Amino acid sequence: MFKNALTAILERTENSLGALIMGTDGIAVEQVLSDEGQSLNLDVAAAEFTSLIRNAQRTGSDIGHGRLRELVMAYDDVSIIARLINDEYFLLLALRPDAVLGRGRFELRKAELDLIPEFVV
Repeated sequence: MFKNALTAILERTENSLGALIMGTDGIAVEQVLSDEGQSLNLDVAAAEFTSLIRNAQRTGSDIGHGRLRELVMAYDDVSIIARLINDEYFLLLALRPDAVLGRGRFELRKAELDLIPEFVV
C-alpha cells in the first residue's frame, strides 16, 4: 500500500525525484525513487531532516501555533516538501528546481489523507 501511494505521487508530480515515508526517529518506512533520484541518497538526507521537523514541531508547540503540518525547503539543486501524517511519521517529496511546488504539496496532502488510517495507533 505504501509503495503504491508513493508511486502515485511521483507519477502525478512532474520533475519529482523521490518520495518517502519516514519516522521522526529517522528510519525510512518506504521509499520510491525516480531514475534521476536514484543517486540522491534521499533516505540519508531525509533522516537528517528529521531533526528539523522535530525542532519545528517543538517550536510550534512552544509558541502556541499548534501542530506542524508541512515544511518546505528549497535548495539550489532540489526542493524538499515534508508533510506530516501524524506526530511520528511524515511524507517527504524531493523535486527538481523546475518542478511546480504547489502540485507536489497537493499530492502530498492527498496521500496524507489516504494514509492517516494506516498510522492510527
